[in-house]
Amino acid sequence: MSNKKTAAKLKLSKNALTVLTKRYLKREGDGTPTETPEDMFRRVAQTINGAEPGDKKNGNYEQQYYQTMTNLDFLPNSPTLMNAGRELGQLSACFVLPVGDSMESIFEAIKNTALIHKSGGGTGFSFSRIRPANDEVRSTSGVSSGPISFMQVFDAATETIKQGGTRRGANMGILRVDHPDIMSFIMAKRDLTILTNFNISVGVTEAFMEAVEKGQDYDIINPRDGKVMKQLNASKVFNQIIDMAWANGEPGIVFLDRLNRDNPTPLVGEYESTNPCGEQPLLPYESCNLGSINLANMVVDGKIVWDKLEQTTKLATRFLDNVIEANKYPLPEIDEMTRANRKIGLGVMGWADMLILLETPYNSQEGIALGGKVMQFINEKSHEESKQLAKERGAFPNFKGSLFDNPGLGPIRNSTCTTIAPTGTISIIANCSSGVEPLFAVSYIRQVLDKNKLIEVHPLFEKIAKQRGFYSEVLMQEIAEKGTIQDIEAIPADIRRIFVTSHDITPKDHVLMQAAFQKHTDNAVSKTVNFCQDATREDVSTVYRLAYKEGCKGVTIYRDGSRDMQVLSVAGKDGEERKVDTTVPIESKKASRKRERPRALTGSTYQMETGCGPLYITINEDENGLFELFTTMGKAGGCAASQCEAIGRLVSLAWRSGGQARQTVKQLIGITCHKPAGFGENRITSCADAVAKAIELHMLNEEDSPTLFTNNGGACPDCGGPVEHEGGCCVCHSCGYSECA
Repeated sequence: MSNKKTAAKLKLSKNALTVLTKRYLKREGDGTPTETPEDMFRRVAQTINGAEPGDKKNGNYEQQYYQTMTNLDFLPNSPTLMNAGRELGQLSACFVLPVGDSMESIFEAIKNTALIHKSGGGTGFSFSRIRPANDEVRSTSGVSSGPISFMQVFDAATETIKQGGTRRGANMGILRVDHPDIMSFIMAKRDLTILTNFNISVGVTEAFMEAVEKGQDYDIINPRDGKVMKQLNASKVFNQIIDMAWANGEPGIVFLDRLNRDNPTPLVGEYESTNPCGEQPLLPYESCNLGSINLANMVVDGKIVWDKLEQTTKLATRFLDNVIEANKYPLPEIDEMTRANRKIGLGVMGWADMLILLETPYNSQEGIALGGKVMQFINEKSHEESKQLAKERGAFPNFKGSLFDNPGLGPIRNSTCTTIAPTGTISIIANCSSGVEPLFAVSYIRQVLDKNKLIEVHPLFEKIAKQRGFYSEVLMQEIAEKGTIQDIEAIPADIRRIFVTSHDITPKDHVLMQAAFQKHTDNAVSKTVNFCQDATREDVSTVYRLAYKEGCKGVTIYRDGSRDMQVLSVAGKDGEERKVDTTVPIESKKASRKRERPRALTGSTYQMETGCGPLYITINEDENGLFELFTTMGKAGGCAASQCEAIGRLVSLAWRSGGQARQTVKQLIGITCHKPAGFGENRITSCADAVAKAIELHMLNEEDSPTLFTNNGGACPDCGGPVEHEGGCCVCHSCGYSECA
């Protein structure tokens, strides 16, 4: 088949072309692309085929690799698409680096992090080996600052490395639940100014979960000497995790003992951390190459084409094994460890689309059972191909003493074969649903750069609606405003049954689907369990316990409305909106109706020293949180006093209309005037800056108000479009931006 004929078959959506042009294709210095998408796929196919051993002509897979990618049946992770055949040549998405309990180890890890981020990878760390805050440091006769302070240094380094504008740095930070600083770690993201480049998860042990179930205390261990320092009540710690997860989605939970139960090379090392989205546990200095099969393309005439799925699985397994050889690793230690264990992570995308094509509801027993069946098939066929590769090329070097070192199993090329990743950006290229997530919305409003609003409709729904004769622009607008079709009687019941979204299904259904895929996945499953805005902390607790019971290796949740900026405009059953639509000014939303002032409020007053004299800032709250802010200048009258009064009135109006602390601080902090005051951390650059810092102080003093500390999310920082919470990450389906690289 000629390149021209093959290229003619490549059908990309408008969004896919936008993402490829902006983030993947080779470009001149002025940003002009120097290759087409077909050129990119050819470049990747040639590079990966070049890793085939022996005579390439006798075993030429280049055309097969090219065809499976241009048909959008399989796509490798983003670094492979971006960098294969280019000077950088770094093809892995995820890495884990060790962090020891010494300055040398910590700053060596920071240096290596910068090199990895510069090459386009994401990094995971366990900070559990660092001694706790205020612990002794004999070499200096001082005290330790603890793991969280060092995490801030990693965070700052990540902020500095911009990765050439193609992929931003992303980190996973894990702390064991038995570390002395665990409570501070759980609450770390209450402070809106730190760890903005981190996802954080608590490393939970079986002993801890058993103590939670029994309401018992558990041991807190100093990593410096391995001695028990004290005990904490497991239920109290667990409830604190729940509170923060309910408040803003973090921390997540990683079941460390489960990861290590399935560790294929226990003699080589122990799992302590995962990649940024949590689906890939790795040993220190390991990397993993990921790729995903588009399940939507494995259905013809309402039936799964198992032969095609088998062929695609085996070809993708060979492809990913070749990536290990073709890769240019950022560190020699990573090169050595990756080749020694040869981990690959083949996953899926388009799962929700496959279910729709099979007319099977996502939230049905049939759908959950099918998920297990499909993933079991992929896992088995991937292992079969890995064993075939071992016959051709040899087993992975650390095979001896591994879980596979058993006469009944035989040699295998890769220590792991399957992983379920989020696929945020490559699913845009493939024009399919992400990972194993349900649809986020059937139709939604997207604001484009010229401030016009477009109605985005799921292509399968649009096709069926036109075939069945119920398509109309008015109906699509109604769906976009509601975000669900479940209560729209104009849509046939059988269609409503299969087009369910993440908020139409229960959190239990989310967990059961994750567990179904996890049972047949070597590594882990990246997925977000979505909650409606009025979900309770007990609802979150139930899901965490269910994930543990069902055998998941971790769990990430997101409660609708829990962050300061929201994604899509979605109405609840009573007509009230469950979300704030970032495509519409916040003051126009029904969810932002102004709260009436009660007769009495409680609060605090803060004295801030400004260049115009002392400024007294009073912050009051009602039962729903921040309500109003008053200012009083030490010297009455004058321009400064009037400006401060104006700031107070506007901040109060914002809070009473649904605005949150982070938004207020972001707008005011750092504003400068001609009369700054103070030095260092105490420097106040203006009265507006003083107001922002008083709000920060107030929030830090409210130990029982974790809901008020929210992380960023919602509007895409690149294009302003809606950002979806999926696979433990935030992804913009308009331009391909991903919070987790």
